[in-house]
Amino acid sequence: MPMCGVSRPAPRTRSPAVTAKKKWSADVTEHSDALDLEDHVFESDDAKKIAASLKRSAEHSHRRKAGPFQSAMSMLNFYINRAGKNLPAERRQVLEDAKDELRTAFGREKDD
Repeated sequence: MPMCGVSRPAPRTRSPAVTAKKKWSADVTEHSDALDLEDHVFESDDAKKIAASLKRSAEHSHRRKAGPFQSAMSMLNFYINRAGKNLPAERRQVLEDAKDELRTAFGREKDD
């Protein structure tokens, strides 16, 4: 039961340090040591173009620790997961289709 005459404390605002920590994933996408991504690669509406760009980046990178396929797929999954619920269904579908295109480009079987 709420007590009469007792007010709630004002909502807390986030300090700049907390806000900066929340943006670490954007920094990873831009400055990844694993892949040198082409600009705006994830903004394309063409799943084949996204997959081809990720494949090129993965194959040309000498800093990655895993194989080219795993590095490319990991970066794509990272981007999808980073967007989370804020990713519109249409964009998510293009990126999910890019996974299948990436598997095809590397000669892997598609997931059903």
